[in-house]
Amino acid sequence: MILTWSLLPMGLYRAKTGLARCRNTGESVTEAILGPKYDNIVDFKDNSKKIQFPLIGIAALGFLWSRSEEKTEKKENVNTVLEKSDEEFENGRYEDCYQTLMLSKFHDNVEVRWRICRALYNLSRDLKFDENYRKGLIKQAYEIIEKEVTISPNHYAVHKWFALILEAKTSYEGYKERIKNLENIKQHMDLAVILNPNDATTFHMLGEWCFQITEMPWHHRRTAEVLFASLPTSNYEDALEYFLKAETVQPRFYSMNLLRIGICYLKLNRPDQAKYYLQLAAIYPAKSNEDHQANKEATELLKKIK
Repeated sequence: MILTWSLLPMGLYRAKTGLARCRNTGESVTEAILGPKYDNIVDFKDNSKKIQFPLIGIAALGFLWSRSEEKTEKKENVNTVLEKSDEEFENGRYEDCYQTLMLSKFHDNVEVRWRICRALYNLSRDLKFDENYRKGLIKQAYEIIEKEVTISPNHYAVHKWFALILEAKTSYEGYKERIKNLENIKQHMDLAVILNPNDATTFHMLGEWCFQITEMPWHHRRTAEVLFASLPTSNYEDALEYFLKAETVQPRFYSMNLLRIGICYLKLNRPDQAKYYLQLAAIYPAKSNEDHQANKEATELLKKIK
């Protein structure tokens, strides 16, 4: 086989050249390979000389170094994409966040895929889009996250966003589907908490689940109990416990969490505690539609507290 210099790592080229020189000049192997005095270039097309070449490890190391550099570069690129998309998400720029992730080369990466679903979910809550378009965004997100649950079953964010997106999906499919999937939704929230007990938003989700179950109108509950043998039960104390846990993990991370704590305290006839959290929700910096909603609702509730 004919090898050319362009196909060999520099380390391999210098080793082979040096070994040939040491045979002709009497120099040591180290001096011949590493020293600055060599000036003969071996013609790799000349097969007339049989040169023993036991240093294949040098070539292998050169290959491994190049592969390691490629992996490092790829990792850095993924991290750059994730950092950029997270910054856009935190600033409420969900369309930019989605574009950053979709235009990247790392669609097979779980960290990219669940973030795509997160961006789609938040875009679906923007009322500037019509209902059919928002429904399509949830459908797209569900198709991605449903597969990822099987591919990455030990990733907390996959279970977390599966629960949220499934809940959103069933809300478009009718009351029966929503009731039927209540337990499944909570199971994935519970898994997310087990896999990462330091994620505040998952505790908020569990609180919201309890809150919505508690707030369910009696006629809906009656219908659900007819359709299904049993229906999950909860109360404001359960909801408040999860909301407060979320606040302990990450204080003031979410306007709606502050609002829900205030509402739960009102429901439990504890107006002083309610007032404190509602005031925090009312002045929370608004970066999204939900923040504006929390500001408005908290302000209205504060007017009713004597």
